[in-house]
Amino acid sequence: MELISQTHLLSFGGDKDAATNPRGIPYAPFVDKVEDYVSSRAEVDGTMKSFQEMISKYQFMEVNTQRRAAGLKEKIPDIQKTLEMVQFLQSRKPGSDPIETTFELNDTLYAKAVIPPTNEVYLWLGANVMLSYPVAEAETLLESKLSTAQQSLENCEEDLDFLREQITTLEVATARVYNWEVTMKRKDKSEHGEEDAEGETKRVLPNG
Repeated sequence: MELISQTHLLSFGGDKDAATNPRGIPYAPFVDKVEDYVSSRAEVDGTMKSFQEMISKYQFMEVNTQRRAAGLKEKIPDIQKTLEMVQFLQSRKPGSDPIETTFELNDTLYAKAVIPPTNEVYLWLGANVMLSYPVAEAETLLESKLSTAQQSLENCEEDLDFLREQITTLEVATARVYNWEVTMKRKDKSEHGEEDAEGETKRVLPNG
């Protein structure tokens, strides 16, 4: 599956035991205590850069998953329509009168056709390949393809929700690390200010 191969290439930190969703996309780290990720202000820039890289990877997977879902949404109605036609042909009994219909040559061009009862249909398989199938076998094949496409679309939609959640988690983590750094800066400034004030007081006190 395309998304899994992308996930392999985009694995975070190379940890094979990291928790993932059913398609192998890793969970983002949840920062409850900033001190678990940074022990000093010197580590803040590297940590925030790491989080931003993770966000970029999740966004990359999100774009590819959206593209795959869009393709499936176009493909599923075509499979459904073809399946319905095969089921109609399957329902016709030998000796039935031919039916007259129109079929699509392209988006704006149709042609008339007379279709007698048949036990054989031709299906496009992609890449300019068409194969002949018995009607019953074609129905089974199309049902399988439809089920697979619907499941793939469902997986894509679940993955999109999951990816958005991970992006949000990392954005919150980034904000927490940033706020922690601001707090530490204020604390350091306050402590240095108190030290400077004490030094000034000692210098101006008269000798007694």
